[in-house]
Amino acid sequence: MKKIIIPVDFSQHSEYALETGAALAKKYNAELIVMHMLELSESIFSTSGNEKNEETIFMLMVANKEFEKFLDKPYLEGVSVTPVIKHHKVLKEVSEVASQEKADLIVMGSRGHSDHDGVFTGSNTEKVVRYSDTPVLVVKTKPNSVHYKNVVLGCDFNEESISAVKNALETLNELADKVTLLHVNLPNLSFLSTDEINDKVSDFIKLSKLNESDLNIAYTADHMVEDGVLNYARREDADAVSIITHGRTGLSHFFGGSISEDLVNHSKLPVITFKL
Repeated sequence: MKKIIIPVDFSQHSEYALETGAALAKKYNAELIVMHMLELSESIFSTSGNEKNEETIFMLMVANKEFEKFLDKPYLEGVSVTPVIKHHKVLKEVSEVASQEKADLIVMGSRGHSDHDGVFTGSNTEKVVRYSDTPVLVVKTKPNSVHYKNVVLGCDFNEESISAVKNALETLNELADKVTLLHVNLPNLSFLSTDEINDKVSDFIKLSKLNESDLNIAYTADHMVEDGVLNYARREDADAVSIITHGRTGLSHFFGGSISEDLVNHSKLPVITFKL
């Protein structure tokens, strides 16, 4: 792990992300790229060139002062930190910067929200999770440690997930002592018998060419994948959860929802997402 992106809005939850990123940077001797999205007012786009420049310069001055205060933290001592300011609040830019910089991880703070918030627009964290090809670690609280004892990775054991699961295991095995691949058996049309699940997992292992003896595999039954992962994590005293996201957008996202975004919103544990 060489580069970590941290999008911030100078809030308390952004500081949780910054402190988490700093601990990871020290552990892996990585560089932090701390990124702020400059929110320019809508009116700037209908004003003259000189007025646009004046407002942009003013907003940059304010952001730079905020950055100075925000990055003045004792836990950043000895860490290589590069502040970056983007002029527009377009959440795709986080993913684009991560790709350009060949970052290994994005760390974000989030307070989550209720089932009724963000139905049409979603939270900023959700949008980064949806668009990012780089793994995203979402934290809700001040970090106790960045070395996790037990991470639960929700897995459907479908062939199309093989590449993403292998990438996830590579990252998670660095971060955790134990990673459990968890299949959540759902009711109705999604229900599988024990023999059917065993066959599906066996086929997945053969196709992926993973070493079965290196894997921790578990099954649980629940009404939704999100509930299954969180309830299993609680029973097993896991300290982080992880999921593969399909990155749905548009109508498919609106009607289909997103398990990864539900986990990000409702989990009190850190959540690590990987793009399919």
